[in-house]
Amino acid sequence: MADPAIIGGAVLLGLAVGSFLNVCITRMPAGDSVVRPRSRCPACGATIRWRDNLPVLSWLLLRRRCRDCGVRISWRYPAIEVATALVWGGMAWAYGASPTALAGAVLFTLLIGIAVIDARHYIIPDELSLGGCAAGLALSALPGSTTPLAAVAGAALGFALLYLVGWLGEKALRKPALGGGDVKMMAMVGAFLGPGGALLTIFLGALAGSLIYGPVSLRTGRPVPFGTFLALGAALAFLFGDALFDWYLRSAALGPAATLSPDLAATPH
Repeated sequence: MADPAIIGGAVLLGLAVGSFLNVCITRMPAGDSVVRPRSRCPACGATIRWRDNLPVLSWLLLRRRCRDCGVRISWRYPAIEVATALVWGGMAWAYGASPTALAGAVLFTLLIGIAVIDARHYIIPDELSLGGCAAGLALSALPGSTTPLAAVAGAALGFALLYLVGWLGEKALRKPALGGGDVKMMAMVGAFLGPGGALLTIFLGALAGSLIYGPVSLRTGRPVPFGTFLALGAALAFLFGDALFDWYLRSAALGPAATLSPDLAATPH
């Protein structure tokens, strides 16, 4: 277990990152800058004062309402902040002050943003997918994370596989089967998790999407926000990828996962 001071610092950093992630979730789908202008109330347009912009705390002190117009502030804002803080604190608790903890925290932050935006708007901003891919490739240079070779191979495989699936689906259905954002997102996931993690993410994401949202889609005709379920699959692949690979290979009587190249068989921890 990491030093409590490191965990506490990671939680505070996660709260700050979560606050910025809320800005990204709100502005990126509309193509707005995440830097300017300053945060404003979506109802009355009043600029939010710094003391009213403290993660979670301000929401509680204001009793969930805008100071100027009194309109309720969505619970989504503190929920995103708390979730991100738990991610950063959890990674510090599990991996200490290490490259794996940093990579995991960055990946999960990106996944939260992508999952929420895709569920609400059916888009995945390039800033998160392609920017996240660049971050994953850069973090692979740090010791203890996935290797640069595995990161490049994972990004290429994730992109190529989902592009192929989308192309085949479009030929069969005679209409777009996957969005380009999903394809670019898988390049990001592969950069963080390597080839094995990319494969597992696609499998788990497709399974989760079919079981959880498939019936809703059949009943309502609404498309599946596949990026949301790929985000769930990537989170599961990061947390349980090694165990799942080991279980599968043992079940298939192919021996333990250690018989495969670590870069191909396992996620980076």
